[in-house]
Amino acid sequence: MSTTTGIGSLTFRPLDPTRDAELLHGWVTHPKAAFWMMQDARLEDVERAYMEIAADEHHHAYLGLHDGEPAFLMEKYDPAQRELVGLYEPEPGDVGMHFLVAPAERPIHGFTRAVITAVMEFLFADPATRRVVVEPDVANKAVHALNAAVGFVPEREIQKPEKKALLSFCTREQFEKAVSA
Repeated sequence: MSTTTGIGSLTFRPLDPTRDAELLHGWVTHPKAAFWMMQDARLEDVERAYMEIAADEHHHAYLGLHDGEPAFLMEKYDPAQRELVGLYEPEPGDVGMHFLVAPAERPIHGFTRAVITAVMEFLFADPATRRVVVEPDVANKAVHALNAAVGFVPEREIQKPEKKALLSFCTREQFEKAVSA
């Protein structure tokens, strides 16, 4: 899938844990990725984590490309099977999502918003997706604002093993209304 925005083309490809581990290691250990909780990860830790995702039928990772160059990471998961098991009542068509924009030497104004919009378009391109579920750290105010911009509505705070999270949902209709406004 490809999305063309005012900042260029955004595309997705399945992540290759072996080939992409070094690139991802630089991203997830960068100070701006503190909420990714891999600051002290070694290269082999990153490769192992993404090998586990690649082997998991309920969790998938994609490398996002900006004009053909790696620029962001997106993970899609089944919240009834991973991450949120027992923390909320899943509905048919729920899809969990994480995304991380790579640190940039020259940031592009509006890039992160374009990325989350492209991620949501990618997820909703599957007709089975009825609602996207996210659980960012309650302290991550920047991502809360981005989530709101594409239609997410916070439901409540939940306690996950690794963090206190803000459980939020976005239906297809909420997304379409938010991005057409």
